[in-house]
Amino acid sequence: MTIPAPLTGVVPPVCTPLTPSREVDIPSLLRLVDHLVGAGVHGLFVLGTSSEAAYLTDAQRRSVVETVTGHVGGQLPVLAGAIDMTTPRVLDHVAAVTAAGADAVVVISPFYTATHPAEIARHYRLIAAASPVPVLAYDLPSAVHTKLPGELVLDLAAEGVLAGLKDSSGDLGAFREVVVGARTRGGIHGFSVLTGSELIVDAALRVGADGAVPGLANVDPEGYVRLHRLCRAGDWEGARVEQERLCALFGMVRVGDAGRMGGSSSALGAFKAALYLRGVIDCPVTAEPQVGLSEEEVERVGKFLAAAGLS
Repeated sequence: MTIPAPLTGVVPPVCTPLTPSREVDIPSLLRLVDHLVGAGVHGLFVLGTSSEAAYLTDAQRRSVVETVTGHVGGQLPVLAGAIDMTTPRVLDHVAAVTAAGADAVVVISPFYTATHPAEIARHYRLIAAASPVPVLAYDLPSAVHTKLPGELVLDLAAEGVLAGLKDSSGDLGAFREVVVGARTRGGIHGFSVLTGSELIVDAALRVGADGAVPGLANVDPEGYVRLHRLCRAGDWEGARVEQERLCALFGMVRVGDAGRMGGSSSALGAFKAALYLRGVIDCPVTAEPQVGLSEEEVERVGKFLAAAGLS
């Protein structure tokens, strides 16, 4: 299907359920998609950070896209990450995920070696020229060590190179500059500005964001859909209350012992543990070499669910 221009609403970055042997758990993935679609989300983003895309083989990535696009059958737009270090490798991923049915691709800037803004711009221009579907930029400085300059994003949007931005930088001021620029600058039409934050969705929507791509929406998609609806209705007090409930729920990402695991292991492990406890997926394991949560830490995830009113 053609993605809306702009794409709006809640677009969860879909977790990738795995079997105990670390293969993609197709039945659990299908249940997770049904869990999200049934909650009323507006699109799906596979092969992002919350999908553990960096840990998956190329065959596993393709399997995820084929499974989700085949199951959704055009009901919702499916965006797929094309995440790799260099332009040629990203182009290989773009070809693979679009052949598997993705409606748009989400692309980070080059990494491993330091890059100049002119090289980042060339990267996106080359990808857009070869991609049969719209290209969204993924601003993820924690992974690529480069903050996408807002002016560069707007320049590429005006050129028609970029169809949108998923901003996971956490820099609300810079995010606002892109939101305002997309609205006021000439030559930019239908450009989607999406926040990747779980914690400031109400603020992002109030300053003019088109939607949100929160990892926690895997666990509580109804909550984020409700939050989006409250914001669009102008009920900012109701939105504040719902956002604060979700902020408290997000505390689960810190259940992992920082003395034996990284923050990503703790956060992704918590999301998967929550999905497991809610009966959505069969196994909460994360991809190697991430460290799994202990039984006690999983129990703590359950307490966050209970406090948030989730079974």
